[in-house]
Amino acid sequence: MDAIIHWITQIIIFMLLATIIELLIPATSMKKYIKLVVALILILIFLKPIFYLFDINVKDALTASYERLESYNENEKNMESLIEFQKSEIQGEQHAYIEEQMAVQLIDLAKTPLLESYQADITNIEFSFAAEKAPEWKDLEEVIVYINHAEESEEDVNIVDEVIISTDTPESNKDGPDLEKIENLLRDIWEVENKEITVIWKGGTF
Repeated sequence: MDAIIHWITQIIIFMLLATIIELLIPATSMKKYIKLVVALILILIFLKPIFYLFDINVKDALTASYERLESYNENEKNMESLIEFQKSEIQGEQHAYIEEQMAVQLIDLAKTPLLESYQADITNIEFSFAAEKAPEWKDLEEVIVYINHAEESEEDVNIVDEVIISTDTPESNKDGPDLEKIENLLRDIWEVENKEITVIWKGGTF
């Protein structure tokens, strides 16, 4: 509202000044040029609100564009982070699946020989790969094998405990199987000459 009042005031003042100037200027050839200049100035004053609105619109448009650009850049960064996170999750799931399949194959190969030679089963297999490498056989550094008695149960453990307590029965062998021989057996079965194999028996490593 103040801007409109100021604009109208400018028009009135300028028209009064233009009238006074026209009265003071003598009737010469220059008078028509002066009147033309005054008329142009008056037109500019009339158009001032349009220029003002245009100026505001330009500023608002520039501000809005800058804010949208910042928002777009921020969203793009967030999207990149989300994509990287999802990519890492997918890679992790793929790596876990590959390791699981490798473990299943190795267990299947060693199941019968271990059972026949040591009455043992593989309960779990873990893999150690070169740093920041995908789970591929060529990058495998170590295979950690967890084994246990093939027929061990709670009842068997209780029976063994009773035999150990009995004074009439010789003490049973508590040393467990020869893990070095098991390691060599697994190395031959799996054909891994340049990989580390660690066998862990239930109750500790021998």
